[in-house]
Amino acid sequence: MRILIVKLGSIGDIVHTLPALAALREGFPEAEISWVVERNLSEILRDNPILDRLIEVDTKALRRGLMSGETLRAPRQQLRRLRASAFDVALDFQGLLKSASIARLSGARRVFGYSRTGLREPTSSLFLSKRVAVPKNTHVIHKSLLLLQGALDIPVPEKPDTLSFPISVSPKDEAEARNAAESTGGKYAILNPGGGWPTKLWSVDRFGKLADVLWSSYGISSLITYGPGELELAENVRRSSASGKAQPVSLSLKGFYSLAREARVYVGGDTGPTHIAVAAGAPIVGLFGPTEWWRNGSPRPEDICVERNDIDCRVDCHRRSCSKWICMDIDVERVMQAVERRIGG
Repeated sequence: MRILIVKLGSIGDIVHTLPALAALREGFPEAEISWVVERNLSEILRDNPILDRLIEVDTKALRRGLMSGETLRAPRQQLRRLRASAFDVALDFQGLLKSASIARLSGARRVFGYSRTGLREPTSSLFLSKRVAVPKNTHVIHKSLLLLQGALDIPVPEKPDTLSFPISVSPKDEAEARNAAESTGGKYAILNPGGGWPTKLWSVDRFGKLADVLWSSYGISSLITYGPGELELAENVRRSSASGKAQPVSLSLKGFYSLAREARVYVGGDTGPTHIAVAAGAPIVGLFGPTEWWRNGSPRPEDICVERNDIDCRVDCHRRSCSKWICMDIDVERVMQAVERRIGG
């Protein structure tokens, strides 16, 4: 059987779909499994031994070519790669119009996706052969697993400790992580102040103070991780720390994964690095404001979310801008108490 996974991005979405990939391989050990992903988000999937083929696309270029009718070289090459296998099944884990379109363009004989209530763009259901209903308020990891189970009738893991996140790392990735942690003596926390939305951000001053408390209470240094365009944010955390034990570091995604595997604790919001840290098995303290921990956070019961449940505006919020700015107004003391509980007191 030839199976195509369609999950284009983001980084967090890709990581959340990895347990479905692992379950798919276990259920169909002889199948040819391919994954189509946005080229600029493909790093975390490269060299994965479970995947037979990784198809990297640029959906913006593809969409321009298809809508204009032009025989542009790049879109033509992308379609050729997409149709290189005679897929029996395509699984649209994204639930968007563009992902369902790509699943259909692949030529797969059957295209499976969520029922309309589970789709981010309900019109994408027009491209599906079969729609799988998933209960509301389901964690995104288990949502993907239920789609897989409903589509192909295979067993999927249910308990958090049975989830597998297959990510392949190289000696180069591990060396990158060791170099980043060299000054800490191997005893470090990862603090990630970044986030895709302004409303997801905890203040840099508080991150700096948290680094000071981690050092004074536990002798744990803090590595302030940052991605593209976030250097100034990380530097502001460093400047906010009086102990001098907050060190900004920037790594590749797999280097970050290797770093997170040895972290004493990870603290961050609803963003890609947090989901990678969960996949790496790091002890997690999540800081969630406009989005839901039960949906996007760690599925492990021992991990902790610090959030504002004393306000009346967080239900179905998902705002990228806000006039109140209160859901991420969380005291350092509360976060430190969560850290102490998570790492055992």
